[in-house]
Amino acid sequence: MDTMGRHVIAEMWDCNIEILNDMGRIEQIFVDAALKAGAEVREVAFHKFAPQGVSGVVIISESHLTIHSFPEHGYASIDVYTCGDIIDPNVACNYIADSLQSKKLEKVEVPRGLGPIKVPVQEAL
Repeated sequence: MDTMGRHVIAEMWDCNIEILNDMGRIEQIFVDAALKAGAEVREVAFHKFAPQGVSGVVIISESHLTIHSFPEHGYASIDVYTCGDIIDPNVACNYIADSLQSKKLEKVEVPRGLGPIKVPVQEAL
């Protein structure tokens, strides 16, 4: 194994607002995403905020998937972290983006366990 794991950090914009505010639907999307990637689901915990928004985590044997949704902005912040080299976190991430009907997906994959993290630096506009 080259790394301890792979961590996909994703920004999803212009998502379906109703889905972003539906805790049950988001929970099912995340469980399905984990399973489609070949992960083993261990625990699931989601919370609906008032008046809007959902945060949650799916713990998998290989690590986790998380979301923080902001329906008022059509935005979701997503993390998919998988340990080892068998599960591809991009499979789960892409499924989530499709399921949230995201029109704009920005993501970066960070290898974990290789030493200092090298994240590309973006210049301010």
